[in-house]
Parts: sequence; C-alpha cells; structure tokens
Amino acid sequence: MAPRLSLVILAVDDLEQAAAFYEPLLEWRRDVDVAVYREYRSADGFRLGLYQRDGFARNTTRRPEPLVAPAISATELYFFDGDPAAACEKALSLGAELLSPLAERPWGDRAVYVRAPEGTVLVFAAKRDGG
Repeated sequence: MAPRLSLVILAVDDLEQAAAFYEPLLEWRRDVDVAVYREYRSADGFRLGLYQRDGFARNTTRRPEPLVAPAISATELYFFDGDPAAACEKALSLGAELLSPLAERPWGDRAVYVRAPEGTVLVFAAKRDGG
C-alpha cells in the first residue's frame, strides 16, 4: 500500500500567534488542543498541525531553525479556493505578506502567494476554467 499524506505539521515559535492566524483563515475544525500543539481538520479530512518549536524538537531530536522575516519556508501549502483573491485578502488582514499577486500561472491555475507570519509560503489558487 502506498503512503497517503494526511497531516502536515508546521514548527512555530509562538503557538498562540500561529493559531490566531490559521484558525480564522482556514475555518477548519480544531481536533487537538494541548499546550504545545494544535491540530485542525478540513471538511475532507486533511489535517494541519501547529507545533511549538521546542515540542517539535522533542520528536525529531533536532530543533528547526526559525524563519526571520523576510525569509520564507522552503515549502508551500497550496490551497484550492473558489475565490483566491478573497482568501488572499483574508490572509493579509490576519498578518500575511503578499509575495506574488494573483496571476495566471503556466500550469493552468490562477494563484496568489503570501508569506504567513511565521514564514510559511501559502498559495491560494483556482483552476483557470473555474474547476
């Protein structure tokens, strides 16, 4: 059986600040809420975890280095959204920084790129044909 991606965990310096950004942005159900970790579940079952950096290090035995603005993560979270412009505006109102404006991309999506407050790159996209 092939592995199936079901959970992405982000190491963050300030769990409360990260939760204050992602929770209203995504509007996903909170499934786990402990001192060093929060986990959210989308309607289709995908999960996003926010792990306080030192807690994350207890599992991995290595502490990931924090990203200091304007640095960005080496990964991106790519969200399909019916209205990427509105999703971007919401992210910006919560403290994200615009990286690349909404534009037609060569792979067939209209996409906008932002930097979340902790440095993660977020993309809000829609298929050009509206699908």
